[in-house]
Amino acid sequence: MQVNHALVLNLHQPAGNLEHLLEHEPWEAKEILFAMDRMPRSLWGHEDLARVHLSLSGTLLETLSSPEFQERVYGIVDCGALVWHLQNQGLFEILGTGYYHPLLALIPEADRAEHLRRWQGIARHLFWRPRFEGFWPPEMGFSMELIPLLRRFGYRYVLVDSEHVEPVDDMSWQELRYRPHLARYGDDEIIVVVRDRELSDAQESGMEVGWFLNEIAERTRWCDFPPLVTTCTDGENGGWFRNVTEGANYWSAFYLPLLERVRAGEADMRPTFISDYLDAHGAHGEVRVATGAWNTGWHHGRGFTQWTGSDEQKRVLSRYADVSDALQSVAKRALAEAPADAGLCASLDEARWRLLRAETSCNVFWGEAWCPRADDDLDAAEQAIANAGRHLGAETVAVSANRPGADPETDDGPADVGPADRTSAGGDAD
Repeated sequence: MQVNHALVLNLHQPAGNLEHLLEHEPWEAKEILFAMDRMPRSLWGHEDLARVHLSLSGTLLETLSSPEFQERVYGIVDCGALVWHLQNQGLFEILGTGYYHPLLALIPEADRAEHLRRWQGIARHLFWRPRFEGFWPPEMGFSMELIPLLRRFGYRYVLVDSEHVEPVDDMSWQELRYRPHLARYGDDEIIVVVRDRELSDAQESGMEVGWFLNEIAERTRWCDFPPLVTTCTDGENGGWFRNVTEGANYWSAFYLPLLERVRAGEADMRPTFISDYLDAHGAHGEVRVATGAWNTGWHHGRGFTQWTGSDEQKRVLSRYADVSDALQSVAKRALAEAPADAGLCASLDEARWRLLRAETSCNVFWGEAWCPRADDDLDAAEQAIANAGRHLGAETVAVSANRPGADPETDDGPADVGPADRTSAGGDAD
């Protein structure tokens, strides 16, 4: 039976990171840019077979589409042309994600919709399409409570890691891993597509075509259904993807030779878009997905330990909640009392994007090294919230009990500046 292979690549750079690398580590910045530019160039002429799913964070799209950045790197990579090439719907299926690459299950519920809304705004503009069928949770960090939100934004399927998928009814190992399923939360349901963790680890570190074809044949040999093997990794990190030497990187050493084997009839496998597979074969069976992320080095992905392992990381996560609550409170009061106040609206806009940017998963991924980056944006968000409160005549301003250096014995956290509103910000999706 022919095996269907879905290749998924995640591309993300935090806000300002490429600019910083160009200044301080220029070769690393060039490797990243070359790795992204290499994708469409490698696939030209292979539109009959090549199929790649891409998740690009909003901050990366913002950087690549910036005229100032494009001018700065024009002699290295033509970013305008790169974005244009990625619009090729015959080669690339673009997956939705969160704008600032937050680990959605760890940030306040009130902030999640705005990450999704802002990403769809920039992606619709750059990729000239109104709808994106699949969703890539940043860090593959998924929890079942996200299902209603994803459905509200129009997503048909979501990618999850094989480590966390549990069948509701009896399923074979092959069926659980190589067939899309339904997951339900309340009255909402979504299709889950399962990432093969072991094959994805091989994709990340380097593999031979013969080994890959043999491995997927062995793993799917007992399938009595058309199997969908899904491999997901970063697409611009690691030597396998960044290597600039012809014949020594993922595209020239593996993917193009794989396509040649398929074209010659020497491989019982075919690359596919997930949406095309679903159109042809649908989803079968119901599963539950345990809360967790993908594996990153030593981290197995269960319980988000990579992002919550230290007291400092937990402090930052708690501060997200403090600042988000304060912002919701002031925003609700502003909507009721002064919705047309330009200065007030500007302060709220400043607070909102600063909070969202602070929530990028990278800020709590590298142990405690990047926690100060989150605090810098959260400090700015609190100042903007205080300014908004003064527009409304509030006598007190929001101060987080979890800011650096705060004394938990004397600091009671955000001061009241209006009635709290813990509902999802911004209303429904478009």
